[in-house]
Amino acid sequence: MNMRILRLNCAGLPVGWVSREQAAVLYVKEQVAWTLGTETTRMLGGINRNGRRSSITLAPIIACEGRVGVPGVVPPLSNDVLFRRDGYSCMYCGQVFTRTELTRDHVVPRVQGGRDVWTNVVAACARCNHRKGGRTPEQAGMELLAVPFEPNLYEYMYLANHRICGDQMEYLQARFGGQRNWQAA
Repeated sequence: MNMRILRLNCAGLPVGWVSREQAAVLYVKEQVAWTLGTETTRMLGGINRNGRRSSITLAPIIACEGRVGVPGVVPPLSNDVLFRRDGYSCMYCGQVFTRTELTRDHVVPRVQGGRDVWTNVVAACARCNHRKGGRTPEQAGMELLAVPFEPNLYEYMYLANHRICGDQMEYLQARFGGQRNWQAA
């Protein structure tokens, strides 16, 4: 199983996703301050000279000592996360596409001073993006099906990982901003 562990700082803010191996190192170095969740995973280690095998049980959510994140930090914008935010749907025609069939569209085009930020970009199929061109949706006579928004840190963590266990989803979803209705993957 390729489960990733949600790493938090001691204040409970998400820091990122870590592999089981990286989490095991944090446990062994005694850097895990507290854990959450019941859906644990067990990793087996080597066999000692007495013939006993070592093992470690990992929680799905771990809080580690270290820096406390700064609230208000803008999550990095990438096409993968953007397309997942928009449900792999074109925000103009509403059809669902694969990742390779979508493009990033700037609602206010860059040629008109639009910025490359969460609140100005949407997923669009190539056909609609080409039809819209360097115009705003209003100028092109096209309707935007959803208002683009910047995901909060918890929503971003959800969008950045495709395999989330129930405990992780429950923790993250309780802190969603309510702009979309997302379900566990």
